[in-house]
Amino acid sequence: MQNNLYVSLSAQVSLERRLETIANNVANMNTAGFRADGVSFSTELAKAGDNSIAYVSPGAGYISRLTGPSEKTDNPFDVAVQGQGWLSISTPEGVAYTRDGRMRLSETGALQTLTGNAVLDAGGAPIILDAAGGAPTIAGDGMITQNGRQVGAIGVFSIPDDARFTRAENSGVIPDKKAEPILDFTKNGVVQGYVEGSNVNPIEEMSKLIDVTRGFDGVNTEVTQTESSLQDAIKTLSA
Repeated sequence: MQNNLYVSLSAQVSLERRLETIANNVANMNTAGFRADGVSFSTELAKAGDNSIAYVSPGAGYISRLTGPSEKTDNPFDVAVQGQGWLSISTPEGVAYTRDGRMRLSETGALQTLTGNAVLDAGGAPIILDAAGGAPTIAGDGMITQNGRQVGAIGVFSIPDDARFTRAENSGVIPDKKAEPILDFTKNGVVQGYVEGSNVNPIEEMSKLIDVTRGFDGVNTEVTQTESSLQDAIKTLSA
């Protein structure tokens, strides 16, 4: 059995997954609130007689929680989340959480994301403002006032550190563990008139791309050498 070919194949599969992740990150480097994809790899040992053969696993995907840079917009309907909190929105896939704080006011007064999803309060209810009440003032704890009157509050949520994410629209994520509303705004909250950008580091992604390219070159060389060795063995045995 040519074990080298199977080992090389496992390496190619893992490198392809890394390449797809890099491509997705680069494509979203200017997407507000986007959280970069990452892949963690490990080596699996398979026994073949008395020899240990190391295969590269396909890798486990994860979504980075690093904070992205904030940009000042002075738009009263924009908020940037501070700390490790998340905004809650209602999507066709269910409740999702996002760091994209760009919002708008519908004709009926519903506070929505730019794609039309309802922004939720700490109790999970849609936020309804006065459609004719003018621009809102949003405090650090998410409290919303119009014309000096409190009309609602944006919910800011904490997601457990060990929760795994699946992607949702609006740069959102859906965790596999329950998110809880944040009540202590010492380190968490929102800042009005700012938008958080993507946490993708383009220089880091380009460095990863160079590493993946070199990895493919190395694996291809290994495959070529293995095939050459196999051909030589066939010639020798058939002689």
